[in-house]
Amino acid sequence: MWRIVSLILYLMNMALVIYAVTALVMRKQDPIKTLSWVMVMILLPYIGIILYLFLGRNFRQKKIYSRKGATDYIYKKEISSKQLDAFRKDASLFEGVLKPFKKIIFQNLINSYTAVDYNSDIQFYFVGTSALDAMYKAITEAKEHIHLQSYIFEDDNTGKRFKEILIKKAKEGIEVRLIFDGVGSFSLNKDCIKEMQAAGIEVVIFSRVRLILPTFLLNYRNHRKILIVDGKTGFLGGVNIADRYYYGTIAGDWHDTHMKIIGDSVSSLQSSFLLDRWFIQNRKIKKRKKYFPKPEEPKGYPNLVSEKKYITQIITSGPDSDWASIMQCYFSAIAMANDHIYIITPYFTPSETILNAIKIAALGGIDVKIMLPERSDTRVAHWSTMSYITELLEAGVKIYLFKTGFNHSKVITIDGKMSIVGSANMDCRSFEHNFEIMSAIYNTECTLIIENEFIKQLDSCKKIAAAKWRRRPLFNKIKESIARLCSPLL
Repeated sequence: MWRIVSLILYLMNMALVIYAVTALVMRKQDPIKTLSWVMVMILLPYIGIILYLFLGRNFRQKKIYSRKGATDYIYKKEISSKQLDAFRKDASLFEGVLKPFKKIIFQNLINSYTAVDYNSDIQFYFVGTSALDAMYKAITEAKEHIHLQSYIFEDDNTGKRFKEILIKKAKEGIEVRLIFDGVGSFSLNKDCIKEMQAAGIEVVIFSRVRLILPTFLLNYRNHRKILIVDGKTGFLGGVNIADRYYYGTIAGDWHDTHMKIIGDSVSSLQSSFLLDRWFIQNRKIKKRKKYFPKPEEPKGYPNLVSEKKYITQIITSGPDSDWASIMQCYFSAIAMANDHIYIITPYFTPSETILNAIKIAALGGIDVKIMLPERSDTRVAHWSTMSYITELLEAGVKIYLFKTGFNHSKVITIDGKMSIVGSANMDCRSFEHNFEIMSAIYNTECTLIIENEFIKQLDSCKKIAAAKWRRRPLFNKIKESIARLCSPLL
């Protein structure tokens, strides 16, 4: 009987593998990724097909995730179309500060309907403590509503602190909504959630974990970190609601890059939040207009005035978007560099497109500096990251390992003129699978602030010397090689 059962299971596994492999080949995606999954399914019977079901399917191509019927999606598309028409009709709108960025602005308008926003103020925070304190202060000053979205919301000291202020504001009559990810916040105590709900807080869980398909997926997580207060003040970046972001870890302080925005971009953040809420609950929010204090009439490209000098585009991407818009924005930014590129990312397992763009820039004489953590919170991702260093060094890229604490920033700056800050790591998961959000900032003042912090943090790094790197232990090279095989799947 056991032989019969084993044969049936084997035949079922082979049938599923043949079906999955056929689907992969017909998808015509990256051949390296396709071959990686084929090898996993062949070499790991039963386990391989399960891994593919949870991690390997491409929901962007399948159009399973879609928000195209949502009010905010329609409005976002209408505004970007208006701006695009205005740009095409009047070339003079690109004179001055925006002239170098015409191509990338057009690209973002078309591939993700990303409006060009004017802002009166932008502030940056480079450690988790200052970012969380600024967010907490903004919440305490809320008068109408609070919309908080975090990949991780933990029931630790930091989580309790935010929970208590959110409950306090809800009891004062302020509308409070909280979105967190089902996997990122898996450890959040149910009693904590019930306590917030009892106080009148709308708690929304993105893709709640259940032990049934298709909801229990490790891919397609909502990795965005957003806070909107009264529709007037917005935050985004890499900081989650957890103790390690505030108090650091055994390794030291938790360094991260978060930003506060006052201006038109707050409406773009609001739209992203409401679209995520609509996607989870599949119902519209009541009296939507009150969450957008500024006039909502679709407009063309507004005139630049001195008090609104910070020009940005809030870029979102995920399985719900037609294009990998954040990855494409990174690529165009790297390709436009004439002098230098500074990159900080905690995880570096890029697509071949981004990897080649970086190497080509360095080979072309561009000063490319990449800052990576010396120690990571994920071993496989760390060794996979290390596997790229040799070829980057050979191309002339300068690699720095951050030693004092953990640097979780997701930042790229170009020529001291443009910067990109947000939630997306420079890896396949952020580019292709997760719901992410970034801000492209077309402003020299902001970019120089970030670059000055980058240069300051170089004092906490060790630069990798090519000769010394080649002499690293053989065991490390083996771990890198094995982890590199997994990089398309990470």
